[in-house]
Formats: sequence, structure tokens, C-alpha cells
Amino acid sequence: MRFTFARLIVLCCWAVLATAKYIVPGARWHDTDGNLISAHAGSVSFDDATGKFWWFGEYKVEGQTEGGGVSVYSSEDLATWAYHGLALEPIEGHPYISPDMIIQRPKVVYSGGQYHMWWHADNSSYGLLLQGLATSPRVGGTYTFANATSPLGNWSQDFGLFTDYKDGRSYALYSNGDRREARDVYIAAYDEGVSALEGVVHRFDKYDLEAPCIVQTESSYYALMSHKTGYRPNSPFTECVFDCTGKFNNMGVCVDVVAFRADSLAGPWSQPWIVAPLNTRGFNSQSGYTLTIRGTKKTTYLYLGDQWDSNSLWESRYIWLPMRIDDENKDLQIEWHDVYDLDVKTGDWKPVKGETYFGKNATTNGNAFKQEANFASDGIILTGIYGNDSTVAFSGIKGTGKPQWVSFYYQNTDDMGFGDQPGGSPDRIKGAWQLRRISSVVVNGDEANVQTLFQRDTHKGIILSTPLLLTLEEGSSNTITVGGLSNGVDYKGADLDRIIVYPPEL
Repeated sequence: MRFTFARLIVLCCWAVLATAKYIVPGARWHDTDGNLISAHAGSVSFDDATGKFWWFGEYKVEGQTEGGGVSVYSSEDLATWAYHGLALEPIEGHPYISPDMIIQRPKVVYSGGQYHMWWHADNSSYGLLLQGLATSPRVGGTYTFANATSPLGNWSQDFGLFTDYKDGRSYALYSNGDRREARDVYIAAYDEGVSALEGVVHRFDKYDLEAPCIVQTESSYYALMSHKTGYRPNSPFTECVFDCTGKFNNMGVCVDVVAFRADSLAGPWSQPWIVAPLNTRGFNSQSGYTLTIRGTKKTTYLYLGDQWDSNSLWESRYIWLPMRIDDENKDLQIEWHDVYDLDVKTGDWKPVKGETYFGKNATTNGNAFKQEANFASDGIILTGIYGNDSTVAFSGIKGTGKPQWVSFYYQNTDDMGFGDQPGGSPDRIKGAWQLRRISSVVVNGDEANVQTLFQRDTHKGIILSTPLLLTLEEGSSNTITVGGLSNGVDYKGADLDRIIVYPPEL
């Protein structure tokens, strides 16, 4: 059977002419209207009919967590995104896409003259475990609901989609739930129309993984998956295996995002390995999708992950990072860069260099102080940052008068405890597990423009970073002051190691 090459694909990027702007993992990303981008756990693909990238994802706004439909954005450079509304809109009373139903992990592919959107379709108790299908003659929608089916008579939870660039055939990737008799991940082939599944190609047995995606090189397939920690970041200390009701049963141990490798989709597949530095939990992200840029100069592989925020899902961030793939040594690793510049025409990318300001040179106020830390820069870390009175200040910072990304390198030792259950951290704020600490950031003493800095939990001795877009005055007399946010409740800020100030975007 001959399979038509998909028009919505991840490799035809040479037609894009726009100059690339910076990509900043973990930042608050806004669209061209200035609104926070809401496209979680989705997919990004290039459509050669429109000459643009199209990003589909779960639409989540404040006060609404599930059933919001599927949003769609377009871009020419992967950095500047225009909002086109809801590609799939909820319908009151609909048995599968009403606002009280689950519409998760949407993926879109072109076949047979129309665009096909697939997603995990479910009810609020995850009792259906189906795959939904909607179609549209236009990439941006609106998409019309077609059906919701059980894949080959099985259950389907976290959903992914992969198209082989060599023959154009598409495959569904899905975990089959948390029941004890499930806990597998499937690769199943679609028919030529990408409207139904024909058969299972491979099953990953009893790894108890989710969020599958695949990246393809000239000689290998790499499958990335995440361990099951709900909306919490993956952790080697989290006790998080579910029982048959979907609740935690305090069994087992979770680790970071992992990868498998094979010469063909049918396998055999390798043993899994961790794809990011140990104890970073995949940089506090969950696997979601991969994007391949086959440019005029080089091929670049991007990991598109989600940094979930269970306290406020609409604040969940996007972790898009380059992947370093070594087929000779059969290895894949995700590379962290605070800020990088990607040219989607050539496929070239490069980290953006910034100016570093170390904690040892900062000024402490109130109960904040400098503490010995053999894992920190120059052996010093800033701690005791609490409320408005205990702050640290970085001075003599060079600015340009234009908005600049500033990365705050921190340690948050709240770990991954669950209240008073075993495995909780002795450093828990008020005795309960915390997903993040919240700091206030003030530039040049301007208290009228306080920004909030969310610092996700890490492990002891693990330094991660989170960015803010700040406007610094031109010259070298800027001061950035970091404190614990005080908003009726005094929030404790994370320990600070250093900050890096990056030049303005092109």
C-alpha cells in the first residue's frame, strides 16, 4: 500500500523566510496580542500550504482546567505566535467534547485532502479511555467532530502521533491507562486515510510510562516517554505508582523522562535511559512532542515538553530544547539553554551569551544571608529570602533600556513530598509539599512594577533556572532585588546562586 506524504509535516522548513527570534524555555510566552499562550500538551508541525508552523494544544485558562477545547497558533519562526482561536470548540451536551469532558494531547496530521486531529477523549473520571477524531479542510480549523473510538478494542490514555518522513505513514502512540492490567505503551499504524488504526506495530510492556513521542533520524527511531507523576514533575524520590482506582498507593519509584532506541518501529527496542542530567527531572518537564527542522544547512531536533503547574494549570510553561542525537553511540540527550536563537530556514541554532552576576557579590538584607554550598558558584548560595523584609540585591547590572531576559539560577529544596505521607521533605513549607516557591523581583526599586518569579522544586544541590523578561535602564547602574512575595501571606523564595542577563532579542 502506498502512503501519501503528509502535507502537515515536521521537515519542510526551508520555505520559511522569517528571521528567528529567541526561544526561552520555561518563560511566560505571549502571543502577538500580548496574551499568555495556552496550547498545552499539543503538537507543532510545519504546513507547506501556508508556509507556517501550526501549534495545537489544550486550551486552559484561569478557573478552567479541562474541557476547554483545542487552541491553535501559527508562526514563521517558532518564537512569534499568532492566535487563531479554538480549532476544536467544546459543545454543550456533546457526549465527547462538552466542557465537562477530557480533551487532551491533541495532534494534527494532513491526509486525503483534509486535516485530521486526534486526541485523548475521556470523561472526568478517566473511565472511557478513548481516542477522538475531528477533521477540517483548513489547517487552522474549525475542526468538526467525527468520532471517539477505542483503539483496536483497547484503552487509550496519554496520546501521541508520529509520521515517518521516509514513507509518510502515520502512527498512534498511546499508553493504555493506570489499571494493573494495563500500564503499557503502544505504537499502532493508521490506515492510509489516517482515520482508523490497522494494527499494533509494537507494545512497550509494563514500563508504566506515558506521554509518548518519537523522533526519527536517518538510521534510528527514538521513543521518549515520561513516568507517571500526574501534573507533578518527574522525580526519583516520588512514590507515585497508581492503584486500579487511579489513586496513589505509595508503591514504586519514579524517575526522569526516558528514551528507547530501535532500528525500526517494530523493534526490537533498547532498554530505556534518562535523557537529561540526573535529578533535574527532565528540567522539570514532561515529554510531549518532537519537532524536526530539516534546514538548508543542518537538521535540528527539538524536544517539546510541558512544565505542568498543578496549582494553576494556565501558568504551565513550555520547555522546548535542542536534542543532541548520536546514532553511532545510540544516544539522545536533551540540552538545556536559557536562551537560544534558531534559524528555521537553515536549521542552525546557537545559545545566546549573557552576563553573569554571582550571588557572592550580592547584598543581603533582613534575614537573608550567604551560606556555604559546595555545589554553588564559588561555593556560596543566597538563602533566607522571605517576605518583603529579607531580600538580596544584585547591583552594577548592565542594561540596554530594552526588555531583556534574565535567568535566575536557584535551588528549591522542598522536594516531592506528599503532606505527612512517607517521602515528604523536612523542608516543606508549613508541613506540606510545594510545587514551587514564589519570589518577588523589583528593578531599580520600582515597587509599582513587582514581577513574580516561580521557582519549581529541585533536589538538594541541584541548580536550575527560570527566566523573567525585565527592562533595565541603559548603563551599568541597575539593581535587581529579589525577595519572598508578600501578598497577605509571606512566601519564601528559593535559594539563589546567580543571575544571567541576556542581550535584547534581534
